[in-house]
Amino acid sequence: MKIVIALIVFGVIIVIHELGHFLLAKKNGIGVTEFSIGMGPRIITVVKTAQGMSVKFFAKMDDCLNRSDWAGRTKYSVKLLPLGGSCMMVGEDEDLQDENAFNNKGVWARISVIFAGPFFNFILAFLFALIVIGCVGYDRPAVYQLHEGLVQEGEALQKGDVITSIDNVKIHVSREVDLYYQFEKITEEPVEVTFERDGKKYEVTITPYQTESGAYSIGFVTSYQRIKVGPLQTIQYSAYEVKFWISTTIKSLGQMIRGRVSRDDIAGPVGIVDMIGTTYNDSKSDGLYYVFLNLVNICILLSANLGVMNLLPIPALDGGRLVFLFIEAVRGKPIDREKEGMVHLIGLVALMILMVFMVFNDFSRIIG
Repeated sequence: MKIVIALIVFGVIIVIHELGHFLLAKKNGIGVTEFSIGMGPRIITVVKTAQGMSVKFFAKMDDCLNRSDWAGRTKYSVKLLPLGGSCMMVGEDEDLQDENAFNNKGVWARISVIFAGPFFNFILAFLFALIVIGCVGYDRPAVYQLHEGLVQEGEALQKGDVITSIDNVKIHVSREVDLYYQFEKITEEPVEVTFERDGKKYEVTITPYQTESGAYSIGFVTSYQRIKVGPLQTIQYSAYEVKFWISTTIKSLGQMIRGRVSRDDIAGPVGIVDMIGTTYNDSKSDGLYYVFLNLVNICILLSANLGVMNLLPIPALDGGRLVFLFIEAVRGKPIDREKEGMVHLIGLVALMILMVFMVFNDFSRIIG
């Protein structure tokens, strides 16, 4: 069951990503060869022809390329493996003498098409966040525990005070306090904290103390209690939710680059499937409603994560393509297509090798 749920989750997130490319391609007059849900052999392919809808089961590549009534028309396919999707555009990786070819459109039109995939993932994450926060509210960053003997200058923090910033880092939800603790280096230097109490804002300067482990701590913990809010605030805190996951992804990538993340902290596809399965198993005793909410919450994380990862300036990813397009916009002419294609091919091979490593790492961690 958990594998089916994971495939549905992955499928929705990736198809929405490809839908972003598809809609902007159509908007800019770029021909789309095929829009597909899933991967592998085609199960069903639908094409709108001059005579009406043409449907073929188990269509082969020759059918798509050589049928005269399908020529120049978009094929909509459902494929065997229920994971992922694709949006194949005319002239995406080659120079064609076709006004509808991707590479014959203006550079900013092409930038919008490539950027639309990750952007649609952020929109999807926002819509998922609306569901969660609309149902159960947001986790208000209210203080519920203070270290005894904490040195404070100014209006001292009390239990129930709502944190709004730490050292000019804005705080909107409780998990952002944890994010600060995890990624910001706390030393013996005083920390400025702003908070709200009874509708009024206060500031306090806290001197961090040293714990038994030798690390420094600010000395307060915030609650994870969910607070329901009205429609406008639901929209506002849904945006904060997406911002939190984007920030978490970016900061985690920074930790990886610095070598501060171990292989056990990295999850690939198998690890994510296991996480989804664990969430399902842990939630089902509470009822279908909480299973649904917890899975939607994971979808926020995954969709925002996919949006960020695809914008990384790595060849073969959307971010890598955007780098070449921005260079073209500055230079006024494109980089040699053959050289660009070779760079993306090398990047794709590197990503495949990384994927194999992550799958192996997932299995070794789960088995271990």
